Parts: sequence; structure tokens; C-alpha cells
Amino acid sequence: MSTSSGTGSVNHRTGTHRTSLRAQSSASSTSAPQKPSLKSKTALRKSSPAALGVGSSSPAGSKSGNGGDAGVLGRVRVAVRLRPRSGEEMIADADFADCVELQPEVKRLKLRKNNWDTDTFEFDEVLTEYASQKRVYEVVAKPVVEGVLDGYNGTIMAYGQTGTGKTYTLGQLGEEDVADRGIMVRAMEDILAQVSLETDSISVSYLQLYMETVQDLLDPANDNIAIVEDPKSGDVSLPGATLVEIRDQLSFLELLQLGEAHRFAANTKLNTESSRSHAILMVHVRRSLKTSESNGNSHMTKSLKPPLVRKGKLVVVDLAGSERISKSGSEGHTLEEAKSINLSLSALGKCINALAENSSHVPFRDSKLTRLLRDSFGGTARTSLVITIGPSPRHRGETTSTIMFGQRAMKVENMVKLKEEFDYKSLSKRLEVQLDSLIEENERQQKAFVDEIERITVEAHNQISEAEKRYANALEEEKLRYQNDYVESIKKLEENWSKNQKKLAAERLALGEKNGLDITSNGNRSIAPALEEVSELKRMVQKEAQLKMAAEEEVNRLKLQLTEFKRVEVSGNTEIMRLHKMLETETQQKEKLEEEIATLHTQLLQLSLSADETRQNLERHGSQKASGALDSFNSQLKLPQLQDPGNAEKPPVAKLFEQVGLQKILSLLEADDADVRIHAVKVVANLAAEEANQQQIVEAGGLTSLLMLLRSTEDETIHRVAAGAIANLAMNETNQELIMDQGGIDLLSSTAANAQDPQTLRMVAGAIANLCGNDKLQTKLRSEGGIAALLGMVRCGHPDVLAQVARGIANFAKCESRASTQAGTKRGKSLLIEDGALSWIVQNAKTETTAIKRHIELALCHLAQHEGNAKEMVKEGAMWELVRISRECSREDIRSLAHRTLTSSPTFLTELRRLRVDIR
Repeated sequence: MSTSSGTGSVNHRTGTHRTSLRAQSSASSTSAPQKPSLKSKTALRKSSPAALGVGSSSPAGSKSGNGGDAGVLGRVRVAVRLRPRSGEEMIADADFADCVELQPEVKRLKLRKNNWDTDTFEFDEVLTEYASQKRVYEVVAKPVVEGVLDGYNGTIMAYGQTGTGKTYTLGQLGEEDVADRGIMVRAMEDILAQVSLETDSISVSYLQLYMETVQDLLDPANDNIAIVEDPKSGDVSLPGATLVEIRDQLSFLELLQLGEAHRFAANTKLNTESSRSHAILMVHVRRSLKTSESNGNSHMTKSLKPPLVRKGKLVVVDLAGSERISKSGSEGHTLEEAKSINLSLSALGKCINALAENSSHVPFRDSKLTRLLRDSFGGTARTSLVITIGPSPRHRGETTSTIMFGQRAMKVENMVKLKEEFDYKSLSKRLEVQLDSLIEENERQQKAFVDEIERITVEAHNQISEAEKRYANALEEEKLRYQNDYVESIKKLEENWSKNQKKLAAERLALGEKNGLDITSNGNRSIAPALEEVSELKRMVQKEAQLKMAAEEEVNRLKLQLTEFKRVEVSGNTEIMRLHKMLETETQQKEKLEEEIATLHTQLLQLSLSADETRQNLERHGSQKASGALDSFNSQLKLPQLQDPGNAEKPPVAKLFEQVGLQKILSLLEADDADVRIHAVKVVANLAAEEANQQQIVEAGGLTSLLMLLRSTEDETIHRVAAGAIANLAMNETNQELIMDQGGIDLLSSTAANAQDPQTLRMVAGAIANLCGNDKLQTKLRSEGGIAALLGMVRCGHPDVLAQVARGIANFAKCESRASTQAGTKRGKSLLIEDGALSWIVQNAKTETTAIKRHIELALCHLAQHEGNAKEMVKEGAMWELVRISRECSREDIRSLAHRTLTSSPTFLTELRRLRVDIR
């Protein structure tokens, strides 16, 4: 509703004319109930603003007996939200008032045309720049979410100029501040709190409409999803979209993060993170209802009745911002994206105009966006629209367009319908479960019957076996009884026979044969004891023989043990003699070392005395002249290549080197006087600049002394000069391996972490950059923190430091590329990408500093030559930098290398074809 304050008249949406606020309120309240009756016969989509309360507060009570086929009129609910002034607007518009004035208590908005004329508009809700995210959710989205839980479709949509807070209102995750959670997160919290995951289900799809193609944000490979319309009901569905079941809030937040990572965004003059696609979140809620049964129904009747379910779908649409090309500064591919966005928003505006004017034709098929939102405007969904505007008077035209879009949307009415149906699939599953249960029970009963038959059969067999055993036992007993009777009969016969024999013998004795019989009996009695004694003696002899054999075996065993003990003793004596000899050798070596240490102490004392004499001489003739002489030595050695060795004299440091000797110069690195150490390390650094001196310095222990200085001293001047000397020595491949073996990378990393002087950081970065150029040290350099230290030095921001960092990254990338192409040993992503170097490379790819730019361009080209890095480079935006290098780089060799890399990578070619970018 609009009001022209310049004329003092009010033009309401109902067409009535009022001159006071009280008259406006009474007109709205009295005319609201009449509008549905006037429009219901001609267009069911149209309803009055007053009918919004009925449509939004009582959807559940409107359910009819046929499962929700009857609908309820419900107007599109529109709220306006004002974004606070940005920092840029506070400066640019400091002398100008806001172009809008909000009156939230009466739900009005005033749009200033100029200093004396304003237009007034009424909305369902007016939210100031101070409105919290919670209040926005409660007044805009919560009624729609409650309707979805009751079985209605619902849509929540944000519309407005780019940079006015649409994504913040809908999709803010609230990771840093819980109060910043947007409508998507809060809606899912309410849904999870109201449903029972045991009987209900929640599933989510997350899509984007980019350049008139529907793409799956949860599966980026699924980038062309077809829109399917039911020819009977006209319902729109996306069967190819990924549908993920949600069980808790954490998994939902992870899905939102995944989708936001895949959504297209770009940097424009109006917004640094401008969405280049329309994001659509679809939440499908399926709830089972508990129905009451009559008391007379049987169990079978209850089991055959299908359960009642309600299906609600919540659609949250984060529209891409409308923009004017002249203000956003879009160009190239971003310009094509802006054109596509504006065309789809224009098609949406045409559909809303047609619905607001009750036109017979609504051009839903002009755009995929309007096809997807067909149910949201003029369909069966409850729709809530939040329009976002900015306060800046520079964008008064865009703000006016957004407000008029919201005003026209308030005239659109939907026929809200309850989505309630019988769940025959659930009934079928339940009957299948019951059938399976009955089949299992039948199988168990059959098994029990078979088991019982087997048991009876086994018992019968056991009884038969027992009877057979009893019969056999009885037969055996009868047989034994007859045998016993037979034996008894034989005994009786023998006894009778023996009695007869005795009787006969007695008769013979009586006849006079008594003498012969007595001799025979005495002979038998004397032989029996002799036989028993002989048998006893035989047993004793056998026992003694066995004991003798056992004793002989024990003696043999003891002899073997004694032999083994003697052998062990001999070997032990040999080992003891060897240890004695080793001990004597160690003692001799110790004595030699002690003598050498004493000699070194004597030499050190002599060097200290000579150093003291030299210092006294310097002090006597003027310390300033001596320091100046040493400084002049250093300055003359910095550019030795400019001098002609054949015509000029040797540099002063070279003379000092010949006169004093390298050992004495290195000994001064450990002097107590800090100035002496500083001058000494400068001399060593200048000597190390000449390749002819490097081997002598390393062999004399100069490298070890320089590393000790990094470890032991805290003087940043010494750190800077020592790091420069190490950088000079690191130009030699052999020295590079020695530096790594002696822990040089750890010392350089700790020096870089503690240094603040840009020149010190430049020296350290130069040393690490030289080490990065060694193919053999790639893995070890990275594992000991070399890459992390190199990236950590970018905090300085000095161009010289950044140039050395870029050189080191380029050297490392070149070695990786060479290893992957020649030996084929490289697998997976680059170590640089794993350590996070790619984001820094992309951020600094457009720097104006020539040295940094050249190394970064080379690093990008080398990284892109390995196919394993291609996907990550596309994700980080490095592919666009390669395209720019292939077109704009001033050096022909780098430009051709970038073009050759792009055309040889299948991943890059696929992405460029998808984005319709020509690199020929």
C-alpha cells in the first residue's frame, strides 16, 4: 500500500481513500472479510489481506473428511527488512539521510522521493536494522514451519538488491555467534524438536539454479537436473536431486556447509561475496498420525487399516540479488551471470504481476525459476516473502523496485491444501512383516513336529534295544547256570573218583607198601623250596642289571654336560680378553683426545691473546677507523664481479683471509665481544659469496659455526648476516644436504618465527628458497617445517621478503613437476597445496611487483602440470589465474606454458567447457 505524503492522500490496496490513520485502520478491518466473498467465484487465488490471519493460524482445523482435498485461501505474506549502513555508506552518504523511514509499530515504510515528498507503503511486517535474527524467524518463517509440520507445503523466500542481506537472513549458520543463525538453521531446529524420528522422517535436498541449469549442491557432478511436472496435478518435482535423510542438527549443518562451498559467488562493486545463483533448500517432512480405533473392531480389522500420514514440504529460496550492470561493474563471465540472474528475476516478476492482476495466463514456463516456484505463487503452498533493502539514497531506484515487487506479491493468493494420505506402503510393509512372522511361526511348528516324531522314534529304538539286551542277558544267565551245573557235576565226579583213589591207596598201604610211599613224599617236599630260591635269585639279578644300565646312562649325561661347560668357559675367556683389548684401545684414544684438547686450549689461549693485542692496537689507533676499515672491506666484497681481478689488487677481506687465516676468523665467531662477532660473521658472509671459498669454509667448520650462531645468540644483526651467509652456501647442492643434515631448516624456521626485521626475513627466505630447488630434499624439507616457515614469513608484507617466498614456492613447484613428469613418482596433491600455499598464490597473482608476479606465475604453471592438483586449483580459483596468464602475461615463454598447461589437462578442459570459456 502506498501513500503520497506530498498530497496528503492515502491509496490503499483495496482501492478506498482515507485521510487519517484511524480511518485507514477501520477501513482495513471492516473491508477485509468482504473481499473473499467478492473474488471467490472468479478467482480462488485472490484473497484479502485480512484473510491472512485465517490462512496462517488455522490450517489444521481446515482439514476436511476426504483427507485434505479442500483448500484454504491464504495470501502471500510479505515482510520488509532494512539493512544497516555499511562502512562505505557511512562515509559516502554521511551528508544524506536514509532514503527510507520505517514505522514498525504501524507496519509502514516511507520512501523519500525528495526532501518534501514521500510515498508510504504497508507490509505484513516491518523489520528495522536492529531486528534480531530470532525475531525475523518468528514473524516471517515460524508460521510457515508450523504449517509444514501440520502437513502443508510452505515457501520462505528472500528478494532484494545484491548486498542487502538475503543470504544472511536465510542461510547464516551462526558458527561464531549463535544469535546470528538464519532461517534455515532455526527452521530445522524447530522441525527436529517436533517430530519423532522413530515414526517420522526428514529428508533434505540443496540445489542451485545457475545460468538456467539446476545443479545439485550436495553432488557437484550432478549439474543438469531435469524438472518434471505431473500432467494431472501440475506438481513440480526433481527426481534427479540428491535426497539426504536428516537425523540430527549437526548433520544438517554439515550439509549446509557443503552446499555453500559449492555455490557460485563473485566479487562485485556492490558485494564482495555476491551470490551468482539462486539457492533452493527443500525439506520434506513425513509424519505419521495416531488414529483411534472403535472398541468393537477385531485385531484383523486394526491390522488391515492403513496408517494416516501427512507430508509437508518446506522450500527456502535464497534468490540471487538483482543488480544494475553500471553499478555492480560486472564484466566478462560475471556479466553473463548477471544477465541470467536478471532474466530469471524478470520472469518471476511477470508471473507475480499476472497473478496479482488475476490474468488468465501466467507465464510460468518462461524460466526454470518460475517453474520451480509454481506451487509457491498461486499454488497450494503457504508462502512468506522477506524483501531486503538498503538505506543508501544512491540506490533509491533499486529500493523502489524491491518495494513494488513486495507490494505486488501481497496481492497473490494461494489455495493452501493439506497433504494427508493413507500410507499403503507402510501397511504393505507391516503386512509383509506379519506374513513373514506367521511363516516363521509355521516353520517353527513344523520343526517342532518333526523333532517330536524323531524323539518318539528314538525312544522306540531305545526301548527295543533295551528289550534285546534284557533277552540276551537272560539267555547268558541261563547258559551260565547250565555251565555251573555241569562244572558242579564234574567236581562231584572228581571228588568221587579221588575218594575211590584214596580208598584204593589206603587199601594198598594196608597191604605193606608203606616204605616206598614215604620216600616219594619226602623227595617232593625238599625240591619245592629250592625252586623258589632259584626264581628269587633270577629276579634280583635282572634288577641289578637294570640299575647298572641306568647308572651308565647318567654317567654319560654328566660327561656331556661337563664338556659343554668347558666349551662355554673357553669362549667366555676369549670374550673377556677381547673386551680387555677394547678397553685398552679406548683408554689410549681417550688419552690422545685429552692431549688434543689441551693443545686446542693452548691454541685458543694464544688466539685470545693475539685478539686482545689486535683490539688494543685498534683502540690505540682509533676504533672508529678499524670498524670503518672492516665495513669498507665488506662493502668492497659485496660486488666482486664488478672488479677486474687481473688489473686490480685483491680485496681487503681476501688479504685479511690470507694474512690471518680462516681458522682464526672462524674462532672470532665465538668471541665475547658482540661487535667482534658481528664483524667476523660479516667477513665470513662476504667470503661465502665467492664460490671458490665455500668449500674451504664448510671443511673448516664454518657452516656449523654459522648454525650455532643462529641457535645461541639473540642478536638480530648476527641472525641477518648469518642467514645471508647460509643462503650463499646453500647455492651449492652438496652444502644443501649438509645444511639439512645438521638441522639447518629447524634453525632457519625458528629464526624466521622470532624475527621482525624485513631484511632478516629476506635472508632467511632466500636460504629456504635455495633449499627448495633441490629435488632430493622435497619430502624432508616439508616434514621439518620448511614450507610452513616460508608461508609464515608473508606476514611481513615487505616486497623483498614476498619475492623470496614466491621464488621458493616456484622452485618447490618446479621440482615437484619435474619429478611427476620424468620419473612418475609423484602421486596425489602437491605438498604445497596440502600446506595451504595455493590460497596465498591466488591472492597475490595480480600483484604489481614484477619479481613476485613472475615467480607466482611460474609456480601456478608448474602446479597445474600435475593432474592431481587440477581439482583443487579449480576450487581455489587458480584456473582463472592461469587463463589470465595465458592471455595477459608479458613474457612469451610463461604465457605459452600456461596455455599449454590448460589445454593438456582434462580437468581444466572440462571445467572451461562447462563454463563456456574459450582459451584458443
